[in-house]
Amino acid sequence: MYETTYSEVSEFIFLGISTYRLVRRFLLAFSTVFYVIIILGNLSIVLTVTLDFHLHSPIYFLLGNLSFIDLFLSTLTVPKMISDLFSGHNTISFQGCVIQMFLLHVLGASEMVRLIVAMERYLAICKPLHYLRIMSPRMCSSLLFGVWVIGLIHSVIQLAFVVHLPLCGPNEIDSFYCDLPYVIKLACIDTYRMEFLVTANSGLISVGTFFVLLISFTFILFTVWKHSAARLHKAFSTLSAPISVVVLFFGPCIFVYMWPFPIVPVDKLLAILGFMITPILNPAMYTLRNKDMKLPMRRFKGLLMSLKRIS
Repeated sequence: MYETTYSEVSEFIFLGISTYRLVRRFLLAFSTVFYVIIILGNLSIVLTVTLDFHLHSPIYFLLGNLSFIDLFLSTLTVPKMISDLFSGHNTISFQGCVIQMFLLHVLGASEMVRLIVAMERYLAICKPLHYLRIMSPRMCSSLLFGVWVIGLIHSVIQLAFVVHLPLCGPNEIDSFYCDLPYVIKLACIDTYRMEFLVTANSGLISVGTFFVLLISFTFILFTVWKHSAARLHKAFSTLSAPISVVVLFFGPCIFVYMWPFPIVPVDKLLAILGFMITPILNPAMYTLRNKDMKLPMRRFKGLLMSLKRIS
């Protein structure tokens, strides 16, 4: 029965964020400017960390990976939204929707697991003398390999729920991107169990990793306070950036997947926050406040300007 209905929906129609022309024009300008900032900010971090040998250390290696994930997580949705706002052609093929959902959950879960790798923060703050010995290049590579494997497994499990759903009627998605909760609601069968499984997978991993991160931050601050109360302010200042990123990244995820009564305007607002605001925080918080990153980025900017003058 699944096979007979599976091919009847060949594309989906995005209802977008708003039907008002003035709002759409504002969103077009807003999303274009912010996406350019996301590209310039995160790409600068990736290139600077890769090309400057002074930054070939575990903390910047992991930071570069985080910027890479943020860059492509936004690229999955924002350019399509900009194109739809400009052209008014708000459709996506079934295959394109599946690919978008697959990559979205690979990158999203990878970023969650990357953020939960709190060992390097604990070592950097509480055991700085042992940091470089424990966080060797091999350890960093192993951690990142595990991060991407977990993200891939999570996404494959999620897509297994929906790839053969019987879609035989409505094809309108009240959003600007494809995600599992939206597609499941279009199925021709009772989807209660499937929605529960998706919530259990995506929702619980969001809530679980969020609380693990909060516990790890609390443990770090408590350990620092126990050894030296004078260092507590410095440790809290160091952790303020990752704490802010964690709250703003996990907040929308938890609301979208765990809130039992979906509120469409709120979901769209949180999606904009997740895809356009949070990816800017990484370059803003980790570079503008970091002396080690400022100088290499100035050198990188100077190199680009000199190349531009030569050309």
